[in-house]
Amino acid sequence: MAVPKRKVSKQRSNTRFAQWKATAPAIAECPHCHEMKQNHRVCKKCGYYDGELIIAQAEKKD
Repeated sequence: MAVPKRKVSKQRSNTRFAQWKATAPAIAECPHCHEMKQNHRVCKKCGYYDGELIIAQAEKKD
């Protein structure tokens, strides 16, 4: 069974964990309704993805 020869210092382990970074999601304009949406997702406003209607949206009555 593998056993470490020496203690791993706090600095070494903390440096390893410091490399993880959160990134903002990529956002693009919907070609159908021109709203901003997340890439590779169905548009929440119009329900289109890749030129096809995926989710039928209920019309709002004013």
